[in-house]
Amino acid sequence: MIWDDQRPDDSTGGALLAEPPIHPVTVAPQVFREAMSRLGAAVHVVTTAGPGGKAGFTATAVSSVSDQPATLLVCLNRASRNNSPLFTNRVLCVNTLAAGQQPLADVFAGRTGVYGEARFVHGEWTTLKTGSPVLMSAVAAFDCRVLETKPVASHYVYFVAVEAIRQGARGAALVYHEREYKHV
Repeated sequence: MIWDDQRPDDSTGGALLAEPPIHPVTVAPQVFREAMSRLGAAVHVVTTAGPGGKAGFTATAVSSVSDQPATLLVCLNRASRNNSPLFTNRVLCVNTLAAGQQPLADVFAGRTGVYGEARFVHGEWTTLKTGSPVLMSAVAAFDCRVLETKPVASHYVYFVAVEAIRQGARGAALVYHEREYKHV
C-alpha cells in the first residue's frame, strides 16, 4: 500500500463531515494504560514562551497529522499547569529527545520537583520563528503555532502548524516503552 492512497481530503475538497458525538463504552483505564505501555513512543519535551510565560513538559502523545500543510498534534492532560501558558501563547516547540537525554525528560516530566522556568536551566536552548524554546541537542525540533485546541476526554488535543524545523545530529532517539526509557 502507498501512503498516497490514504488521502481522503483529495476527494472531499478538504472538508470531511464531523460525526455526531457518541458516548462509547470502553475498557477500564488500567487495562488501556497497560496495553499502551507496550507501544514504544518517541519522547519529546514540548515548550512554549510568550505573554503566558515560559513552560515545558515531557510528552509521548505527539503525532504527525499532515505534510500539506505541515501539521502535528500534541495531547496534554486537562489538569496540567502547562495548559494556561499554551492557551495564552498559542505557540510551542516539539523537541524530540536523543538517546541519553533521560535526565532532561525527567526534569520536564516533573519527576525531579523542578517546575516552571527553572526547568530551562537544564539543557542548552535557542529559538526559531515562534520564540518557543528550542533544545539545541534535540534530534529534531518542530517550531509550531497552535491552529486549534480540542477537548477530548481527559486531554486537550493541540493541532499545530509547523513553521520552522531544526534538525539535530543523526543518531539514536529516546523512546518510552514498557514504562522505561530505551534507545532506538
